[in-house]
Amino acid sequence: MIFGLSFEKVLIIAIIAAFLIGPQKLPQYAASLARLVRRVRQMADSAQDRVREEMGPEFEELDWRKMDPRQYDPRRIIREALLDDEPRATKPVTPSAARQRAVVDGLPVPFDSEST
Repeated sequence: MIFGLSFEKVLIIAIIAAFLIGPQKLPQYAASLARLVRRVRQMADSAQDRVREEMGPEFEELDWRKMDPRQYDPRRIIREALLDDEPRATKPVTPSAARQRAVVDGLPVPFDSEST
């Protein structure tokens, strides 16, 4: 699937484009498309090479499946966080964290008259 389109839809779009462009200009547009695809592929390869170069050997060791955003289920993350029995290190409370906690607990939001 290309851009969420099935093969049949892509084929229909290509046929319509061939009729609209015409047989005289079709080879020219096909060559332009081939150059564009080649250029995009080269840019992607160079970007990948640069990432490999800058990250070093850790790049090959990364498990890319862990970083797939489709695997994250907010319900599972919250459930795991709530069922976490390990004691957490206490962090200093920042003003923004205090406001968020007050909103969640239904308390009045702290107000600093000197900051406004």
